[in-house]
Amino acid sequence: MQFQLGHSSLPTRTLSTRLESSSRSVAWTIPMLLLALAMLLLASPASASSATDYQQPPQVLIDLVNRPLTPQVRLSPDQQWMLLLEQPSLPSITELAEPELRLGGLRFKPQNSGPSRRRPAAGLELQRIGDPSKRPVSGLPETPRLSDVSWAPDSSHVAFTHTRSDRIELWVVDVATASARRLTERALNLTARIDPIWLSDSRSLVCALVPKDRGPAPQAAAIPTGPTTQENLGDTAPARTFQDLLQNAHDEAVFEHYLTSQLARVDLQGKVTLLGTPGLVWDYDPSPDGSYLQVETLHRPFSYQRPARWFPTRVEVWNRDGKLVRMVADLPLRENIPIGYGSVATGPREFSWRNDAPATLIWVEALDGGDAGKEAKLRDRLFLLPAPFDAEPIGWISLAHRFGGVSWATDDLALVSSWWWKTRNLRVVRAFPGIPDQPGEVLVDRSWEDRYNDPGFPVDTHNAWGRDVLLVGDDGKTLYLFGEGASEEGDRPFVDAYDLETRQSRRLFRSQAPFFERPVRLLDVADGKLLTLRESVDEPPNFFIRRLGDDDELQQLTQFPHPTPELVGLHKELIRYPRADGVELTATLYLPPGHKAEDGPLPMLMCA
Repeated sequence: MQFQLGHSSLPTRTLSTRLESSSRSVAWTIPMLLLALAMLLLASPASASSATDYQQPPQVLIDLVNRPLTPQVRLSPDQQWMLLLEQPSLPSITELAEPELRLGGLRFKPQNSGPSRRRPAAGLELQRIGDPSKRPVSGLPETPRLSDVSWAPDSSHVAFTHTRSDRIELWVVDVATASARRLTERALNLTARIDPIWLSDSRSLVCALVPKDRGPAPQAAAIPTGPTTQENLGDTAPARTFQDLLQNAHDEAVFEHYLTSQLARVDLQGKVTLLGTPGLVWDYDPSPDGSYLQVETLHRPFSYQRPARWFPTRVEVWNRDGKLVRMVADLPLRENIPIGYGSVATGPREFSWRNDAPATLIWVEALDGGDAGKEAKLRDRLFLLPAPFDAEPIGWISLAHRFGGVSWATDDLALVSSWWWKTRNLRVVRAFPGIPDQPGEVLVDRSWEDRYNDPGFPVDTHNAWGRDVLLVGDDGKTLYLFGEGASEEGDRPFVDAYDLETRQSRRLFRSQAPFFERPVRLLDVADGKLLTLRESVDEPPNFFIRRLGDDDELQQLTQFPHPTPELVGLHKELIRYPRADGVELTATLYLPPGHKAEDGPLPMLMCA
């Protein structure tokens, strides 16, 4: 749950998303790409037909474009370590030329059963917070292509995948020794984009493997054995258009072939324990305590009008050994969803676990038939189903708008967000999951388009199971909010303390010019330590620790160099000018560092 909303279907980004995003800002990227593109065009030959190979620009431009980006940073759950991910600038031609299949709304590479167009890391380094020295991770695979990086809940290990041309492997880093090793020779199946997930014991992960007996992919018949047919069961329903859909029986067979996975538990010694039987695994998620596994699998009949996420889906709860505990739902093909924004499928949807409980499943169901164009006082209702999953689901809270997300804390505190597209309205309700009959309390009721009055989003922390829960203070009376801080001066990110009793916010930090400083993590609430990412027009983003309430106490953690020092001092200006017919036009003017008006106009370069 967030106190702000930026999209019709999901609440805005969470804290983990902010941490995983590249610390290189758009301010560095746009000028570099525009300048590089312009110079590349000027350096190109006049006629492409005269070239038989790729033409190279001057070396200075090659060095500029190929220079590594500012590293991404992943903070450990115990907030003691920073994992730095080396980011290459651009993928190679070889990688871009790899074959790609587009089926069921998915785009994947058949040769390694992995998603297309990823931006893998090329190296890893560890840095303890408060210590400027870095420890490069040893033992990485040759020519690393590292993705799906995740910390173990106890911060002792880091898991990642390594993409080879013919397979995807599961690797792990021992933080104590800063060394990496491959966990198993079995190839992962990431066709459905399901990353390996740590169990709460921090000693094993659940992942999807390529079945050993999968064999070669089905080949299309040289001569069709029959026509391609589609069946309509008599219902009339509007339909959106989608890309990369299934088109015939051969597509269905190939889709089944590559999506079929074998779930398994892999421990730190490399022991592989198979869970259940191979199937069209669409999603899986261990319970917070690691005792159960929620598994979603697809099955026929498939659709030629909808992507795979709307195919018939079986939702089950398994135990730790892969034995079926309960089938929660068997959802039919969802082809009759109204096309209006805010319309959803009928029946249970959006399954997840309650993060602050050992094993309680949660889902939502529409109360209005899923039709956003239909008048209704109530739109959605949430349900809870605690272990051992042998009772009837517990109806929890009903919402007047469409469900947006939930953040957990305790039996007495959960924040449930809901939204409505037509009015751009966002509501946040304090709910009581331990007392399902107690009505919720509305904390926020506003337009998500009103950025000036955006109160921010609640800050998360990790619990003992490694799950995101609300960071609370003062015995559960205070929440902490991060916000973008839109103002007449531009964005000024902030940190607030929000009193749940008075519903008033107290400002703890606000970014001040000439820097743009974003809060990343509250490291120590009692001591007022805040981790931030600070940058300016000429200074690249770097991480700092500051003490709240003391602007002079600031400790720099990283020393990331400017990614493009050649562009330091580049002048950017928006100019306005009238066209001959009187229409006012605008353009962005870039001037080289140090250029003054008295220097006269820049020389004009002409293509040969």
